[in-house]
Amino acid sequence: MRLNMNLDQFDNLFKKEPSFRLKQAKKALFQNLIESWQEASVFPLNLRKELEDKCPINISAKDFISKDKDTIKSLITLKDGLKIETVLMRHKDGRNTVCVSSQAGCPLGCSFCATGKMGFKRNLDSWEIVEQIIHFSRLLKKKGGKVTSIVFMGMGEPFLNYDNVISAVKILNDKDGFNLGARHFSISTVGIIEGIKNLAKESMQINLAVSLHAPEDGLRSRIMQVNRKYPIKSVLNTVEEYIKETKRRVMIEYLMIRDVNDSDEMAEKLASLTKKTLSANNNLFFINLITYNPTGIFQPSGTERIKKFREILEKNGISVTQRFRFGEDIDAACGQLAGKQI
Repeated sequence: MRLNMNLDQFDNLFKKEPSFRLKQAKKALFQNLIESWQEASVFPLNLRKELEDKCPINISAKDFISKDKDTIKSLITLKDGLKIETVLMRHKDGRNTVCVSSQAGCPLGCSFCATGKMGFKRNLDSWEIVEQIIHFSRLLKKKGGKVTSIVFMGMGEPFLNYDNVISAVKILNDKDGFNLGARHFSISTVGIIEGIKNLAKESMQINLAVSLHAPEDGLRSRIMQVNRKYPIKSVLNTVEEYIKETKRRVMIEYLMIRDVNDSDEMAEKLASLTKKTLSANNNLFFINLITYNPTGIFQPSGTERIKKFREILEKNGISVTQRFRFGEDIDAACGQLAGKQI
């Protein structure tokens, strides 16, 4: 029986080897996308055996493919038996985006999110985050494609696992390895202020997305308990400081939930709120309306309702984009699959 991927000893193992060996290992793992160290013919047999024993690279994953073939959701079993989800979204223009998890479960308990119902298991280490990218990179290579962007929008809150998330980005950004540019990474947060401030200090130009989902504290606290600690004004003020410091554009995410946050009144409040708080940086933020992938107690807003909501925002001078559902038929919303099988 092959052991599940475990690269905890990866860096230490190569400390006793000539420096070029580490570069060879990174090329084999991230560019050649080998599935066993025995395929790394540049290494002597004894090193391949040691790598197989101490740094297995077998990924235990069960894939679920949507009817339109555009979405693949994978349930990955980690080295300790916990299961996490990762999703590949294949765009019509050839881009391939991987949505990665940063935690097994989530401690925040947002009422619209299936992951929140699972409770919190633990943080993922940096290699467990990277493992999700390697899995889809191997799959895409067989079809002549590659991963072009990575979004931290899967299970968990990335900024509650900040160090491992940034470490994973650095591993994947490494020119000797996966070599994906920092601008192709996006981190989505519910508004963990400390994380936003820390990201502003990073030298890499990673994209920031903030999940708002309501324009007033009362409603946001009902659907997102975290709002009690990080209320809207504090979050948006921090976003404003982030924009001033980095000059990077921020995406404000807004989940469209039927009869909860999708009324004309909510649209007007959202426009007023963002214009008032972020007015000095009007061209450096935009609102992304997300069609809700239902997880049980809520339903998605209808097409016409979303259209009207968007029109109100645009009438008020707000830049708006719209994201549609991927993989509804394979439970592609965060935590739906793992919640059934953990």
